[in-house]
Amino acid sequence: MTSSEDQKILLAKIGAAHGIRGEVRVKPFGDDPLSFTDYGVLTTKDGKRSFEVKNARVQKTVVITSFKGVTDRNQAEELNGVELYVDRDQLPETDDDEFYYSDLNGSTVLDQDGEVLGKIVAVQDFGAGDLLEIRPKRGRTFYVPFTREFVPEIDLANDRVRVDLPEDYFSEGTPEPSEGAPDR
Repeated sequence: MTSSEDQKILLAKIGAAHGIRGEVRVKPFGDDPLSFTDYGVLTTKDGKRSFEVKNARVQKTVVITSFKGVTDRNQAEELNGVELYVDRDQLPETDDDEFYYSDLNGSTVLDQDGEVLGKIVAVQDFGAGDLLEIRPKRGRTFYVPFTREFVPEIDLANDRVRVDLPEDYFSEGTPEPSEGAPDR
């Protein structure tokens, strides 16, 4: 893992252009939709491009944003899909029971018996809640819901996460109907 000075944290992603004056729709990642505006200059992951927020306002699920130097729709359209990052050391320190999702990347995942299932490669959200993406030693990555029920223990000091999965979690068959459920 890289040192915290070199680590970049994804705060938001630029979407489609909004209007003709260079504004864009931005999808923020975080509890406060405007929090990405608090860190000054934002950069791409490689650091080659930088963006300074001139104005931002919340509109439904996105933040309508104007950046310094982006003055028309054509420039705004070129930014579609650009991810906005800050250096990890720019973020506030967390309390003992708090952490940033990026702190989980690379952590070893153990099952309830202490067996290694793999390592966390990302925390994803496809719209139905957060999921831990886990890469086993062999095979494809798999997902575990990131809830207290499925992830009862997080030990950042030792880079370990314990998951509690149902016995049939990895089975590929169809579930047996439960009692009282209608047969199909």
